Amino acid sequence: MRIAVLGAGAWGTALALSFVNRHAVTLWTWQAEHAAELQAARENTSFLRGYPFPDSLDITADFAAAIATADLALIATPMIGLRTAAGQLAQLHPALPFLWVCKGLEAGTGLLPHQAVAAVHPQATCGALTGPSFADEVARGLPTAITLASTDAAFADATALALHGPRLRVYANEDIIGAEVGGAVKNVMAIATGISDGLGLGLNARAALMTRGLAEITRFGVRLGARTETFMGLAGMGDLILTCTGDLSRNRRVGLALAAGKSLADIQRDLGHVAEGVSTTREVARRAASLGVDMPITATVHDVLDGNLTAAAAVERLMKRNPKHE
Repeated sequence: MRIAVLGAGAWGTALALSFVNRHAVTLWTWQAEHAAELQAARENTSFLRGYPFPDSLDITADFAAAIATADLALIATPMIGLRTAAGQLAQLHPALPFLWVCKGLEAGTGLLPHQAVAAVHPQATCGALTGPSFADEVARGLPTAITLASTDAAFADATALALHGPRLRVYANEDIIGAEVGGAVKNVMAIATGISDGLGLGLNARAALMTRGLAEITRFGVRLGARTETFMGLAGMGDLILTCTGDLSRNRRVGLALAAGKSLADIQRDLGHVAEGVSTTREVARRAASLGVDMPITATVHDVLDGNLTAAAAVERLMKRNPKHE
């Protein structure tokens, strides 16, 4: 298979390295200067240092050239770039099937990724690649299992089989709403658990936040049309566990830094990468309120990010909530 990976950040680079041993892979970056750096170093020193590129990995800054002979495209931009990339595919190669790996809700619209894609490429054969996966570990070839979700069951099955490898297991799923909600809202919960851990509240508190966080994710997802069982799988519980407990998680690191008293602006600058949970928190809180879905952890994280609540006060507010049946 010929694969065009559209986006040369950490995750796009990791996927390109994972697939290049079994497929013909082209890695596209939107900056000509970055493409030249990748070619010269044969490594992504900006976003995923330490993983040399094999000679067979092609690099380009020409979008049209990257997709011209591809059998599949993987959009590996942040959420903010998904709509643009899908629109370019619709114009230049409308028959090319594609996947996206970003996780979140679109800023300003609150749309899930597949909804943003449908707005610019309604006839696309497409889906989401999501689940518990850190770019660094995928690049190292450590065992990983992820979900490929699409409403087109035949496409999901065939593409999962093609991408499935000895170190990267890919499971097909038809519940794209559930897969995308799980991938988006777990980042909100990772910020919350980062705050809790940063304040030294202990493992009991972390377990409580993750468990009640999963309940929030499920309520929100089911209200949007997802299947409950999706949240018990890789795209739900699996991704939640990894992002809330792994120190490679950018969103967890946001929470840890908030607990240390750092400003959000300083945190985002210091990260050097996009933490999708920041913008996603605002969109989930807004959409949940409009739907009447109770999401107290999300609402509290939203207030912390907006500067209306300190990290310590956020914990106090959650602990003072009236007891309920589980």
